Amino acid sequence: MAPTPGSTLRSILCRHLFSLLVLCFFCDACKKVALKVPSHLPADTLVGRVNLEECLKSADLIHSSDPDFRVLEDGSVYTTKNIGLSSEKRTFAILLSDSQKKNQKKIEIALLTPEKQKPMKRHAKDRALKRTKRRWAPIPCSIMENSLGPFPQLIQQIQSDSAQNYTIYYSISGPGIDKEPFNLFYIDRDTGDIFCTRAVDRETYDSFEITGYATTPDGYSTDPPLQLMIIVEDDNDNAPYFEDMITFNVLENCRVGTSVGQVVAKDRDEPDTLHTRLKYTILKQIPENPKHFAIHPDTGVITTIFPPDREICPKYTLHVEARDMAGQSFGLSSTTILTIEIKDENDNAPTFKKASYVTEVEENRINVEILRMDIDDKDLPNTPHSRAKYIILKGNEKEQFQITTDPNTNAGILCVVKPLDYESSRQVILQVGVVNEVEFSKGTNSKGITTCTASVIVNVKDSDEGPECQPPATVIESKDGMGVGKEILGYKAQDPDTSSGEGLRYQKLKDEANWFQIDEKTGNLKTTQILDRESPFVKNDQYNVTVLAVDRVGRSCTGTLVVLLEDENDNSPIIKKNVTICRHGDEGGLVEAVDHDGPRNGPPFEFILDNQSNKLWTIRKKSDTSAIIHPKDGLKSDFYSVPIRVEDRHGLGRVSHLQVRLCDCTLPSDCKLPAGRVRDAEPSNISLGKWAILAMVLGSALLLCVLFACFCVTTKKTVQKCFPEDIAQQNLIVSNTEAPGEEVMEANIRLPTQTTNISEPIISTGTLGGQATKAGGPQSFEMVKGYTLESTKSGGHPTLESYKGSGQGLVDTGRYAYTDWHSFTQPRLGEKVYHCGQDEEHKYSKDYVLSYNYEGKGSVAGSVGCCSDRQDEEGLEFLDHLEPKFRTLAKTCIKK
Repeated sequence: MAPTPGSTLRSILCRHLFSLLVLCFFCDACKKVALKVPSHLPADTLVGRVNLEECLKSADLIHSSDPDFRVLEDGSVYTTKNIGLSSEKRTFAILLSDSQKKNQKKIEIALLTPEKQKPMKRHAKDRALKRTKRRWAPIPCSIMENSLGPFPQLIQQIQSDSAQNYTIYYSISGPGIDKEPFNLFYIDRDTGDIFCTRAVDRETYDSFEITGYATTPDGYSTDPPLQLMIIVEDDNDNAPYFEDMITFNVLENCRVGTSVGQVVAKDRDEPDTLHTRLKYTILKQIPENPKHFAIHPDTGVITTIFPPDREICPKYTLHVEARDMAGQSFGLSSTTILTIEIKDENDNAPTFKKASYVTEVEENRINVEILRMDIDDKDLPNTPHSRAKYIILKGNEKEQFQITTDPNTNAGILCVVKPLDYESSRQVILQVGVVNEVEFSKGTNSKGITTCTASVIVNVKDSDEGPECQPPATVIESKDGMGVGKEILGYKAQDPDTSSGEGLRYQKLKDEANWFQIDEKTGNLKTTQILDRESPFVKNDQYNVTVLAVDRVGRSCTGTLVVLLEDENDNSPIIKKNVTICRHGDEGGLVEAVDHDGPRNGPPFEFILDNQSNKLWTIRKKSDTSAIIHPKDGLKSDFYSVPIRVEDRHGLGRVSHLQVRLCDCTLPSDCKLPAGRVRDAEPSNISLGKWAILAMVLGSALLLCVLFACFCVTTKKTVQKCFPEDIAQQNLIVSNTEAPGEEVMEANIRLPTQTTNISEPIISTGTLGGQATKAGGPQSFEMVKGYTLESTKSGGHPTLESYKGSGQGLVDTGRYAYTDWHSFTQPRLGEKVYHCGQDEEHKYSKDYVLSYNYEGKGSVAGSVGCCSDRQDEEGLEFLDHLEPKFRTLAKTCIKK
């Protein structure tokens, strides 16, 4: 399959298409360039590229002297028709001109055709291997994309210098041969010519890297493998394309030159070539006039050239073309349709459909709709740019009208919210304005926008109405302490039809303190009690009386008469509370006073002691309403009643008795005034009636009868103290508590009825709560409330009474002598301890009460058991008289 000497023109073109040989004559690149081309050139075929910038960089006019060729801006030379070249050289010139600098240059182009070569047959002249200098190097190779053939098409030839001495066979491998795409190339094994069998798509395979081999018939490789790159030259076979439908939006009335968006087209051809250099053009705008948009030819950025108006056209459609080959007419192109939506802004003011409106309403009607006002707004509906907001500009000084917006129709709804009076005004003229919810924009078309207004005439219809209480409240002044039977001016209502109060009747609806009675005809008030500004019914010196005015047919209205009481200095300051003073402290006692009069007749107060009190006490002022009282040296801890005169700013005062408790304490809170020792700081002003005195006498008599009956019952038994003071520390009490012990009484001590032999030997002594055994059988005892001994076996329950014998006469059932108690318990304790020692299982030892240590004697407070025995004495008052050492310790603890 050796190629013939006459290869096709297309094969020669693919072999030499981009082989550019630049020959420089006289070292001047602008004079002559030689291009090696095949002998036949089809139309629109790339002949080669010439570097125009090296010749004349500022050229703005490029022209070919031969009409069979055309030259592009980048120096690419194309044929304009089919051209056949002979063996002779063909030349033409490229003319470059700079119109501003008036400079011209010329580049001469020479087209050279290749010489025909005859294939050679290679025969081995010497069978012995001989090393010679070999020519085995890659040769530049390329094929044209989408070549039309004819196929097979010669694209390259590889040769080895070993063929001069040996018979050489050539072979190739790699993509396009034994790899995908298979069988695209093959080689003549004798000549080394490489052929292409079919057309190639560069967008699928842009290059092929194959390997060539040269071997002898016996398989010896005379040369190393040759790496050969076959490049697929791009053909402009792909038109630009847009991926998606595009939608932009831009604000109406925007400035000229505002960017709307950018369109981007793609081209699958080889990048950075004329095949992918795109130019953008707007082919059509719908609607066509006026033209609002332009597109940058290189970047595809769309900008505004005239501000759009949404109210004229809310949407525009653009047909945009993208063309390769830098926009040349022979380039491939595609178009897309994009949409530009105009965004609304508040550039149109709402306007009323009418310039004036007339309506009517009956007087005294409220919360009633009287008029609907419609408007027009060209902005986008149901947006803040078109939603209306109505304003009453004039005529609503009394706030009798209110206008709102209907959310469904955008109309203004005018309502009456306060009653109109036909007698005072028969017609009301309103001026109503309308604006949008948002402010007007500052766009080009919105300059000079003003608020649209309309006038509304409201005619008031007359109706028969009842009395009118205007104003709702009337204030009159009166003096504090006004006596009974004094008359003051009352509340006055009137009939609006007659503008007088004739025929009206007045009633009192509210008078909390019942101070007044009302004149039915005039409405004047007469006092029935003394007026007191300090009454709890008076707030802020004001006392309110509610009055009802009724006409002849029963229609009514209500009004309030406010009686403003002028304060009189009729109350003296009084001391608020008693004080407690620690005798060893420096704080003293705080004396506070209060005056029920107003501020003009109140503080500052003066606190004055009489001559007798000055000898024992000192007082100094702390504030306008308080003072500090101190005892002088020598006063003992006790209760004192100190007379103090308190005067207000005008000198009105009285003497109040301050109850002072002086005690040994660290804090005043440690001292409490016992019941019956505290007296009021001032005498009471309450007087008792005769029925109250009689009730007190009868109650006292009944109380005396009850006390006498109780005394008679309790004196039947003698009361004897059972525990002497000298043995109080040996009382039987619970040892694990420091609270006062309980008394040993018959009610909580029960012992077995059987008689215990006192002379029985005692084995050991223990504590109460164990068990004992004697001849009569085992007996167990336990404490009840800490003292009661109760048998756990069946049988009687003797008490100390039975032990002492029934012949002792009257015995105190609540208390017993210590000797009786000791003689009764000691033998039983011995029995219990004895059985505990004899029992191997130690079942009797489970209720042992362990012995406790004696805690000594000599305490100032005495025995705890002794404290528990003092029911007829006063609680714990001995704690008030502790030694000074304890008070010092208490103060130290409080400071910490």
